[in-house]
Amino acid sequence: MKTVLLSYSSLPAERIGVHPPTELPATIRLGTVHLAVASLPRSLEFYQRVLGFALLSQSPATEGQAAVAELGVAGSPQVLVRLQEQPGANPIPRRGRLGIYHLAVLLPTRADLGCFIKHVHSLGVYMGSSDHNYSEATYLTDPDGFTIEVYRDRPRSEWQVSEEGEIQSALDPLDEAGVLQAAGKAHWEGLPAGTTIGHLHFYTGSLPDAAAFYHQALGFDIETWSLSGALFVGAGGYHHHLGLNVWAAGSPVATDADARLLRWELWLPDAASRDAAATRLQAAGYAVAQTPEGPIATDPWGIRVLLGAEAPSPQ
Repeated sequence: MKTVLLSYSSLPAERIGVHPPTELPATIRLGTVHLAVASLPRSLEFYQRVLGFALLSQSPATEGQAAVAELGVAGSPQVLVRLQEQPGANPIPRRGRLGIYHLAVLLPTRADLGCFIKHVHSLGVYMGSSDHNYSEATYLTDPDGFTIEVYRDRPRSEWQVSEEGEIQSALDPLDEAGVLQAAGKAHWEGLPAGTTIGHLHFYTGSLPDAAAFYHQALGFDIETWSLSGALFVGAGGYHHHLGLNVWAAGSPVATDADARLLRWELWLPDAASRDAAATRLQAAGYAVAQTPEGPIATDPWGIRVLLGAEAPSPQ
């Protein structure tokens, strides 16, 4: 049967994606990404100078406590990335460990992406790129081997959805000339206001096991399922908050000796939806630890997620 493509807006919400028994709320957001790195000064130089993060706070190593730095957007208290120094941590080999594949920084506009590309070119830093149909993306590698995607989304009305409800992804060349033209004469001045962590992408050992944790138990919709060796899952009709692939299947899981993802954060709109997600995961047999910060669940490959609840709005 020939697949018919429709615009995102031409399908009702219930026709987009594969829905689990209980869905996550549409208003979830990704919080701080916690990374273990071998050298904090080396990483800070890259994250600030190349990627444009602002240093929000930093604390030196003390007895029993590692040196840490918190990064975000200038003028905003929201921590997007927290770097924890682990001297001697092993760098990440290409497709060599199960765990994080990349973290993705979402810029507000195409012009912002154009400014970023001009900036990276001026530094002489290698950068990959791609057009994913719903987004335009660039890729860089940090000093520990973490891949960082910096991208912008097209408007949802321009996304393509199959008649079966699958959001269509692509791996086409980026129209860099068009992106640079969108930037005009503007210059990069660091991550702009409104920048967020758009998504995360994980190397997993099994797509059925990944779907059992992230889709059936946690509650993400499967938005794209026909890619080779990958599932893209999201909430609220987003093309993906998480990518799950088996492109490194058979590799070892990241260990305490490695540069690695320590945990990521999923923020739900209220305590009730947070507790419901934790209960579903626990009922499905996954480890869920109660901590002062909130429940922390662990997937089959040791990837840990803190489930948070947004503070109530002022009355």
